[in-house]
Amino acid sequence: MTVAPGSALDKYVPRAQTRVVHPDWARDAAIYQVNVRQFTAEGTLRAAQEHLPRLRDLGVRIVWLMPVHPIGEVNRKGSLGSPYAVKDHLAVGPEFGTVDDLERFVAAAHGLGLYVLLDWVANHTAWDNPLVAEHPGWYRRDEAGHLLPTPWWDWDDVVDLDYSDTGLRRYMTEAMAYWVRRCDVDGFRCDAAGFVPTDFWETARAELERIKPVFLLAEWEARDLHAAAFDASYAWSWNDALHRIARGTADVTALLTYYSWQEKAFPPGSLRLTFVSNHDKNAWEGTEYEQFGDALEAAVVLSVVGDGIPLVYSGQEAGNPRRLAFFERDPIRWQPHPMGDLYTALLTLKRNNRALWNGLSGAPMVHVPSDRRTTVLAFVRRHGSGDAVLALFNLSAQECVPVLRGERHHGAWLDAGTGETVVVDAATRFRLPPWGYRLLVSGGRA
Repeated sequence: MTVAPGSALDKYVPRAQTRVVHPDWARDAAIYQVNVRQFTAEGTLRAAQEHLPRLRDLGVRIVWLMPVHPIGEVNRKGSLGSPYAVKDHLAVGPEFGTVDDLERFVAAAHGLGLYVLLDWVANHTAWDNPLVAEHPGWYRRDEAGHLLPTPWWDWDDVVDLDYSDTGLRRYMTEAMAYWVRRCDVDGFRCDAAGFVPTDFWETARAELERIKPVFLLAEWEARDLHAAAFDASYAWSWNDALHRIARGTADVTALLTYYSWQEKAFPPGSLRLTFVSNHDKNAWEGTEYEQFGDALEAAVVLSVVGDGIPLVYSGQEAGNPRRLAFFERDPIRWQPHPMGDLYTALLTLKRNNRALWNGLSGAPMVHVPSDRRTTVLAFVRRHGSGDAVLALFNLSAQECVPVLRGERHHGAWLDAGTGETVVVDAATRFRLPPWGYRLLVSGGRA
């Protein structure tokens, strides 16, 4: 293209890129989601606090509490209702404890080197939230003036807020700031974040940063949320690609598509939440065992060693075999389990090998092509000339011996499973069982 002299393009100066600055403590972090209601027999913050040393030893850094606010009673689902039907954003629900209990929970977490996110529901409230009567103009309404649940979903226990009202924006921002000041929470997981205007989140982020560095996780999957609002967003499409591969309705090219979009379409260093289960999946779509079957272990490993910030959901480390009821009491049965050992080993590796750190603090995934493009995923992550990881996954039900191409994977490695030294060159072949993987490492801290 030839630009005519004096055209507008001659004067174009690109705007400086806006980028969220992640807190230092998030650089090697994994996230653990606590379903407070089901986490212990008591279902309280005090009882959950007793598990914090165990979560630290598991290797997580960030603890995300599902909503702990009072739950609406009007149009309640089940006998206990959904914690996402918030009756009061400025209180702790009595079934979970008190504000002082939350403050103690956060202080105990900080004492163990952990950080705490509150689940924040900004899109809607319970029908009996006092805001309905005190600020009726803050809510969406139909042509007859009736309150509206979120459209097209079965969320009839909640009603939608209207962010065209500046008073609502001020209230919601100040409510978030209250918890940072009052209980020293370290950020928020923001429910249905894309249903709320992005400029609200950007303004709220700026106000929260006046108090302390925070971490914001968006329950959404969109590039622009990362510009000035959120540290991380959901990788729903990553989970969906792996689920379809496990069911036999897709192959590895579905993951290659995801990683291409992640590298090219999202801002450099943006964090994506990689997960095999969370409360949505477990409650409505099945446990990770139902979702992934024989592919589960490979999926868990990829969630940690691939590009992403990994999530562990309540009970996964105990091999929880059942869907947890969402609107009733259904406590997890805690037990030692190989899945807990696997997560401990993986999260220790993540912390100790800088190639696996998050965003720009770590190393990008570099594809290692092979003759099994549709069934084998292989990649290298190298941080400078030091820490590195070579990972190979056979995402199929047939054993294979892929021929890896190029030289970027060559060198001396340590097998993360056996501890043996492996020298990889053009003649090296790896025999991968169905749904098997090999994980080789270099460098790292002991």
